[in-house]
Amino acid sequence: MKYAYRFQKILELKEMEKDQSLEAYQLSVADFEQAAEKLYTCLKKKEMLEEKTLFQLNSGMPVQEIRHFQQFVSNLEKTISHYQHLTASTRERMNEKQQVLTEKNIEVKKYEKMREKHREVYVRWVKDTEIKSMDDLSVQSYAMRGN
Repeated sequence: MKYAYRFQKILELKEMEKDQSLEAYQLSVADFEQAAEKLYTCLKKKEMLEEKTLFQLNSGMPVQEIRHFQQFVSNLEKTISHYQHLTASTRERMNEKQQVLTEKNIEVKKYEKMREKHREVYVRWVKDTEIKSMDDLSVQSYAMRGN
């Protein structure tokens, strides 16, 4: 008699949902990393620009260049602000996807544990049935020898 888990289709469905959640989580991680990388690039650019401008201010810088620098820094700060918001929202989405993935993993583990326990019960039942069959055969064999 072949073993068949009664919730096998449900387990397969839960595993498929878990795989989809994992894929969605990995995409959200990639989105977060991309946004964080752009934020880092802008912050690094601003830092280098401020260092360069500070050096130029010490050595003398025309007023027009100072205004240009201020306008550029203002635009860069807007870009930084945008990427900070984007990074925060992608981090939040990533955490949500991670939570969903964790829940799906838990569901799959529950069904796997149920399958494991069901299989143990089945194996025990098969062994008990075999023992009873062997007992019946030995009783029949004894009875046949006795005649």
